[in-house]
Amino acid sequence: MADKQSLTLAFSLILLLSLSSARLLPNTTAVDLISDGSTQSQPLLRLYATSEAKECEETYGFLPCTTTVLGNLFLILGYGYLMFLAATYLSAGSELLLEILGPGIVGGLFLPVLGALPDAMLILVSGISGTVETAQVQVSVGMGLLAGSTVMLLTVIWGTCVVVGKCDIEDSVAIDGKDTRGLSLTGSGVTADIWTSYAAMIMAVSILPFLVVQLPQVLHSTSGRHLAVLIALVISVSLLISYCLYQVFQPWIQRRRIDYAKHKHVISGVLKHLKMRALGRLLNERGEPNREVIEKLFMAIDTDHDNFLSASELRALILGIRFDEINLNEDDASAKLLKDFDSTLDEKIDLDEFICGIKNWLDEAMGLRDSSPQDTAGGETIKHLTRYHEQTKREHFLLGDQSDEVVEGVENPQWTTIKAVLLLLLGAVIAAAFADPLVDAVDNFSSATSIPSFFISFIALPFATNSSEAVSAIIFASRKKLRSASLTFSELYGAVTMNNILCLSVFLALVYVRGLVWDFSSEVLVILIVCIVMGALGSVRTTFPLWTSSIAFLLYPFSLALVYVLDYMFGWS
Repeated sequence: MADKQSLTLAFSLILLLSLSSARLLPNTTAVDLISDGSTQSQPLLRLYATSEAKECEETYGFLPCTTTVLGNLFLILGYGYLMFLAATYLSAGSELLLEILGPGIVGGLFLPVLGALPDAMLILVSGISGTVETAQVQVSVGMGLLAGSTVMLLTVIWGTCVVVGKCDIEDSVAIDGKDTRGLSLTGSGVTADIWTSYAAMIMAVSILPFLVVQLPQVLHSTSGRHLAVLIALVISVSLLISYCLYQVFQPWIQRRRIDYAKHKHVISGVLKHLKMRALGRLLNERGEPNREVIEKLFMAIDTDHDNFLSASELRALILGIRFDEINLNEDDASAKLLKDFDSTLDEKIDLDEFICGIKNWLDEAMGLRDSSPQDTAGGETIKHLTRYHEQTKREHFLLGDQSDEVVEGVENPQWTTIKAVLLLLLGAVIAAAFADPLVDAVDNFSSATSIPSFFISFIALPFATNSSEAVSAIIFASRKKLRSASLTFSELYGAVTMNNILCLSVFLALVYVRGLVWDFSSEVLVILIVCIVMGALGSVRTTFPLWTSSIAFLLYPFSLALVYVLDYMFGWS
């Protein structure tokens, strides 16, 4: 890994030297061939030079510039590769830091910000330099990058992850590592955990600043545009802070949810076990506890015959049931069961407490408040308990409990920390240094080809700034497991959320401070459509059959066509 990074760094330095010392194709037109002192030849080839001689300004005073098509294309590719390296270094440094410090502040605060840093840099430099008129033109590059990144991640990359991560779907859940049904549109797909659904919901909510800033255009008002930008900026920054705080506390919230799901599963398992062992019904015909039957069960569990159940006896009961389907700490589970039954807080359970506890459990498992006594006391009881047990097992599975995985320690934490910080600094420096030249190259290429800069930044730049996230997501998805699929889609939703709040905050701040005109109705509409469709899809389900990938793939050309039609046929911008 270190050798690969060294080679990559060496290659980037060579590329930088070649860019800074390059003598690109001339800025002038073809050599003037004078005939009779009055006739001048036309350009030899449009690809190599513009029809008019146009001076360009070297970035930082030494980086090359050109007005030719091929020259600017070379610069876009070169600077785009350097931005790709910046994103790669930031991603690698973030992962190393996460290994040492774990989730929480690092995973919730720094990693999302660092992942969006290249995009934010490009957006910042697109509107911070030059006159207001120049910034108004160049800022379309930033909007193109913002819209393009969101659309690419939620369409092309999202759909690809479903295809490469597909497994056989059984009982509405994709089975880890089992892929025997080929390209079955309904029989194969991926399953993610519940937290991924929450990430999709958060992503859908993050479009709120776009709605606010677009209100004056919807109402055909020009007086309130500047105020709408300010309000949207405040909302965007507030959402950014809230999102980071949620990410910081999410590991704690997740552990609490998983512990509760385990406890519910243990309750359902114990009830099912007791019902199967009971010589009669746990409940009589009136839906009340069958004291005689439950007393026999109590005496069977009370191995020392002291008429009390202790934590150790409950632990023996749990061990006898054998909850192999979940990673269970028997001591913790028995302590929680004791707490459920022990109403007198004397660390032991008598018969009355046991009967009352069983009744409360059955109320929860079977929903007695919504069922008749005949339903709860009849022969259907075991079916109700079995169904409840399966539901709790599925709930625990979809929460993505990975506490049984072995977490390997870092061999040399001090050196790993230094390496992580150096990678982060290097990535940040490269992103800050080459964002401006890349925006200039895109603008010059647009002028040389008459292709709107929005489409260049919409299609090309996201592949440079988001390529590391895209490759990482696809690699994770190819592992064909619930956990890897969850990480994949959570990463994609998180990246789009940061685009919608962090990058948009930078964009709105530029528009407000520099007094630019917000005139991006078609671009905003595309972002809203894609985020709402994919956010709704990810919020209402955890399993994605293969056919859902077609929705994602079709949204990409639809987005391009929609912007073109609205801008160039209906004149929205």
